[in-house]
Amino acid sequence: MKITDHIKNAEGKTLFSLEVVPPQKGIGIEDLYKNIDPLMEFKPPFIDVTTSREEYIYLDKGNGLMERKITRMRPGTLGICAAIQHKYNVDTVPHVLCGGFTMEETEYLLVDCMYLGIENVMALRGDAMKGQQYFEPSPGGHKNAMDLVNQMNDLGRGKYLHDDGKICDEQNKFCIGVAGYPEKHIEAPSMNYDLKWLKEKVDAGADYVVTQMFFDNKKFIDFVKQARDMGINVPIIPGIKPIATKAHLQMLPKVFKIDLPEELISDVEKAKDNTTVKQIGIEWAIQQCRELIDFGVPVLHFYSMGKSDNIKKIAGELF
Repeated sequence: MKITDHIKNAEGKTLFSLEVVPPQKGIGIEDLYKNIDPLMEFKPPFIDVTTSREEYIYLDKGNGLMERKITRMRPGTLGICAAIQHKYNVDTVPHVLCGGFTMEETEYLLVDCMYLGIENVMALRGDAMKGQQYFEPSPGGHKNAMDLVNQMNDLGRGKYLHDDGKICDEQNKFCIGVAGYPEKHIEAPSMNYDLKWLKEKVDAGADYVVTQMFFDNKKFIDFVKQARDMGINVPIIPGIKPIATKAHLQMLPKVFKIDLPEELISDVEKAKDNTTVKQIGIEWAIQQCRELIDFGVPVLHFYSMGKSDNIKKIAGELF
């Protein structure tokens, strides 16, 4: 079932969903199941599975020589989606990146999604490769998420890259998600500029938006209001990540370019250890989610990052 249909069928009730990261090569899928199992009592209608782009590794060849190789440390997004769908009988949402993939490779992946009965996909540009200052599209790949959304929509209507045949009906149309940034994308010069890009992705055929994590609900609510004012009327789903360690005070702003509220910073700094920090993060997220439910969000989407114990405690107070 499409994400938008799950939201419609909920009739205004806020749903629970989660996002998981594929295990590194050599680690079995059972570890992933152990993190998903405790959260299934909250009946997520869908689970997102992330995709990591390629990266360079350096092999020591001796005599001071290093050989550069390209690899993917966390492959298998589509296989994991199929496994989760089969094991838990839930819809899955593979993340599809521009970076690291040609248009042809993207087309093959989308065709596989159709064969597997996967109706939902998340269209993302992806980050720059390690060592690159800015994002550079792969040769033969898309340069931005809007172009990726266009390809997804074309394929769903029967239009393939190298096929000039007429477009079929939209019975196979994917339900396409895109990213939103309540504190704007790192590369956007202003919030208004960022929202214009989001509007273009929606106009290109995106069906819903999932936001980057945030810790200040006012920023999310302002973002939604500005989006609505610009004519972005698709569902906007907040992404939630509970803070869990003192290191998150530096790591989260550095990686995701977000601000943390002063009250939360103060509480974490005063905490005696990370066990206390985790509890602070749980309590903050519970209050944050209650306010978002009152605001009327369609789904609370949790970034699990391979850990489920704190999310289980949060969801247990809400669902």
